[in-house]
Amino acid sequence: MKLKFAGITRKTEFSPNHVVNDLLIINQTADAIRDLGAEVVMYDEGLITPDSVKEKLVFSMAQGPLGSKTLAKIEDRGAFIINSPRAVMNCYRINMVKLLPAAGIPFPKSVIVATDSDTNPRGAGFTSTRIWIKRGDVHAVHKEDVTLANTDDEELNLLKEFHQRDINEAILQEHLDGDTVKFYAVRETELFHWYYLNGIYHTAFDEKKLRELASASAEVMKLYVYGGDAIIGKDGRVTIIDINDWPSFAPVREQASRHIAQLIFRKAKEHVGQ
Repeated sequence: MKLKFAGITRKTEFSPNHVVNDLLIINQTADAIRDLGAEVVMYDEGLITPDSVKEKLVFSMAQGPLGSKTLAKIEDRGAFIINSPRAVMNCYRINMVKLLPAAGIPFPKSVIVATDSDTNPRGAGFTSTRIWIKRGDVHAVHKEDVTLANTDDEELNLLKEFHQRDINEAILQEHLDGDTVKFYAVRETELFHWYYLNGIYHTAFDEKKLRELASASAEVMKLYVYGGDAIIGKDGRVTIIDINDWPSFAPVREQASRHIAQLIFRKAKEHVGQ
């Protein structure tokens, strides 16, 4: 039996600075799935409804709350979806900052706050003079959605700006000094690629540990196609600071699209009992 897939492209609103790269990776994945002998119909995240997606096998880059809730309804009817919309919603920061520390993943001190609060964020017990202010839901839509604040006034102004944009919750997160590394991976495959986003110290660290923590984080979040960021401290310690559902894989797109397609195809065959 020939497998039939629906592919869901990400709404451009949720691809800031990555619209082309996000479209390229899902389209190349779709082509690779076709090369494996399946049929693929593409849909736009912003246009799907519970009744418009007829296929029972789905691969998706949808990230917004509405698209994720729509796909969750489709999943509840028995559809197979990678990444699951519930895994995507696990990546919303108000969920991620609870899930990862609870699983023992090294993660910065983070506090969820209401954006209409006038409470000084320092009251949350941070000792650092620099605190990241991050919107609590999707990863980023505007450049201000993830901002490093140096003063109390900056923090409060950012929270008010979030509130004016109907973002009700934000994350206050301690700033960790060190090198930032970005990574891309696909579970149950050999693909794991990392690079320095900013290599200030180039401290030696255990790359195997980075991979282990990334993999453990993905398992906690229930993601198959994922990426993220980590801080390498001056002592070589690895701390996960972010996990993303289905990033662009821009540096390794050709390789990634093949691994993603093979994973999806294999899992779909298991789902239908082939």
